[in-house]
Amino acid sequence: MLNNKVYFIGAGPGDPELITVKGQRLIQQADLIIYTGSLVPKEVLMWASPKATVINSASLDLNELCKLMINGVKEGKLVARVQTGDPSLYGAIQEQISELNRADIRWEIVPGVSSAFAAAAAAGISFTLPELTQSLIFTRLEGRTPSPESEQLHLLAQHKTSMAIYLSAGHQKRLKEELKKAKLPDETPIIAVYCASQPEQKIIYTTLLNLEEDTKDLVKQTIFLILPAHLKEKEAALSRLYATEFQHAFRQK
Repeated sequence: MLNNKVYFIGAGPGDPELITVKGQRLIQQADLIIYTGSLVPKEVLMWASPKATVINSASLDLNELCKLMINGVKEGKLVARVQTGDPSLYGAIQEQISELNRADIRWEIVPGVSSAFAAAAAAGISFTLPELTQSLIFTRLEGRTPSPESEQLHLLAQHKTSMAIYLSAGHQKRLKEELKKAKLPDETPIIAVYCASQPEQKIIYTTLLNLEEDTKDLVKQTIFLILPAHLKEKEAALSRLYATEFQHAFRQK
């Protein structure tokens, strides 16, 4: 039974065609849709039923938001809480879930495409390359929400692997300082993607040296992709996955 439940739906990075089939279906079926209006484009809501109540949560605090969801479920409504990207990444869903649990309200998370992957697709890059980099760090500059001491940006950057840095646009000077503190070289490749996957998308290819100047006009909705400096110096090895001599359960020699 779909009713009597809150669905946290990842709307994806902005392009309405990048929402999942399940997310689209639930928006079509929802009686109450509460969406993050400051980030989720209204085009994502084009599948909403004309009978659905649609509310922009931008002006709501946690208590007001949760009260709407709880009351909606108690009234027998299918509630769609539509958030940008993937709800599990910087989506503040844990505090919402805690309130729902206290009220004995059922919930489910529907994953979505995060902007890091839309940005990588737009820029035409791979975060992982054989023998050069096999890890990806998701992080952000410390802001009003403090980061644990062990997760300060300059400490993470010392791994010299691929990074996707969220929620840091408008603070390029501090971002550069943190990366320099990690002793990353000036030629470290950086790709700034504004509004990934959306019509107003802008991609800037730069380096750590020129980060501030080249991206000074980007103050919001921008993700920074940091790539290891040695990627510019070396050619990636071929993956063993498709090597002629490589065998696995589905390809026996």
